[in-house]
Amino acid sequence: MEYVKLGSTGLDVSRICLGCMTYGIPDRGPHPWTLDEEKSRPIIRRALELGINFFDTANVYSDGTSEEIVGRALRDFASRDDVVVATKVRSRMRPGPNGMGLSRRAIMAEIDHSLRRLGMDHVDLYQIHRNDPDTPIEETMEALHDVVKAGKARYIGASNMAAWQFTRALYVADLHGWTRFVTMQDHLNLLYREEEREMLPLCRAEGIGVIPWSPLARGRLTRSWDESSERQETDIFGRTLYTATAEADRRVIERVGEIAAARGVPRAQVALAWVMQKQPVTAPIVGASKLSHLDDAVAAMGLKLGKEEITALEEPYVPHPIAG
Repeated sequence: MEYVKLGSTGLDVSRICLGCMTYGIPDRGPHPWTLDEEKSRPIIRRALELGINFFDTANVYSDGTSEEIVGRALRDFASRDDVVVATKVRSRMRPGPNGMGLSRRAIMAEIDHSLRRLGMDHVDLYQIHRNDPDTPIEETMEALHDVVKAGKARYIGASNMAAWQFTRALYVADLHGWTRFVTMQDHLNLLYREEEREMLPLCRAEGIGVIPWSPLARGRLTRSWDESSERQETDIFGRTLYTATAEADRRVIERVGEIAAARGVPRAQVALAWVMQKQPVTAPIVGASKLSHLDDAVAAMGLKLGKEEITALEEPYVPHPIAG
């Protein structure tokens, strides 16, 4: 396993982050394809055996049961000092006007709920799960600063927003001397590259670590165009991400298949290797529902794509509507 600094911090994380949306009670929340605790634990344990120390979940995943399953597994299989745990806040967790968002009230309540479910006294990275247009950014940033100063989070991160919104958040933190975002968790893969226009250059300039979600386009880059999966058939959110540019996406997927065949490796390794070579990507967030998915992710670290291969992969891409 390779380890790198998380952005400009002193924190060392594995080059692969295990995305834990896959683990949760299937009938809790909108993801019926998730793995229950019995099926999740061997995968989390194998990730640790492979040297993965970075785990990303969210309060909203499977109605909080992802945090519960991940927390119990990490307590059983690892020392808390050896793992880097990230979770998120913003999405709706209960009915009513204060059941979601990034207000001070929501952040202070949800960090405690997440810590209870995880069975931990702190998380290493606390992230806002998209922007909240209904809350002043000053309120959000001060509340996150107070969470860090209370010892409930070591660092804070953001996800899924426009570059101007992220810039404003960084400015507000700097202006008041509050804790700064150190990571951006955004949507980046061979089928969706809009982040290359503004967000990735901004993160490079500001020393922000990038931890992309869906580096395999929810599995679409791991199989031929005509193949599907149970997750793809039931993933309502996924359909909103990859339907507007189907013909161009098909050509990209075909290129992945061609290069994988020429290299004699699975398609997943090619797609992940492409994400890893993008600067300033720290660690792609990989979801694994099978042990073989972890093996492919680790193997991708050693796959170095040549310039001609990268050009071939990128050439069919067309601009996409903002998604994610």
